Amino acid sequence: MHQKEIVAAGKNISEAKKAVVMVHGRGGNADDILSLAAHLNVQDFALLAPQATGNSWYPLSFLANPAGNEPWLSSALELLGQTVHEIESHGIAAENIYFLGFSQGACLTLEFVTRHARAWGGVVAFTGGLIGDKIYPANYQGDFAQTPIFIGTSNPDPHVPVERVYATTNILKAMHAQVTEKVYERMGHTINQDEMEQANKLVFDKK
Repeated sequence: MHQKEIVAAGKNISEAKKAVVMVHGRGGNADDILSLAAHLNVQDFALLAPQATGNSWYPLSFLANPAGNEPWLSSALELLGQTVHEIESHGIAAENIYFLGFSQGACLTLEFVTRHARAWGGVVAFTGGLIGDKIYPANYQGDFAQTPIFIGTSNPDPHVPVERVYATTNILKAMHAQVTEKVYERMGHTINQDEMEQANKLVFDKK
């Protein structure tokens, strides 16, 4: 199970008016994902990166039956909830809380915000989709109230089928998110410069 470990960077949370929760991928760590901040317009944000125990949020593919990824998946979602609670305890409201994740971290990020849909500041998912052997609509509730969400992915991608990205976008839109989805042909399992620019333009620069 995941220990509560959250690495902070950027602006001091007691002084910041905005915060971003940054979620690393499988095999990565909090410091890896925090290094992306150098390419993003988040200079005024408190940055909080939860750290997965053993550097993986859950053991199997995100396309496995969710029961196979328990209890790790529930523990990971709970850690994201604790991270949000930590931010809110410093007086930062939901509409000023942002999320960013890559790969396994993007899947976890999308799963968390869609289970708790509300007017968040914005969401950036670099290569990810909702979790499960199929989509489980009963898990998702709330209204995104036009929260800007950017999802970028490669076609093909070795871990995330583009069909799951499309299905995820449809659910987010049905829950009133303002989704921009970009599919890059044969990009590979990485993050490109255009994705960074899209994240800035669509999410972080929005007033």
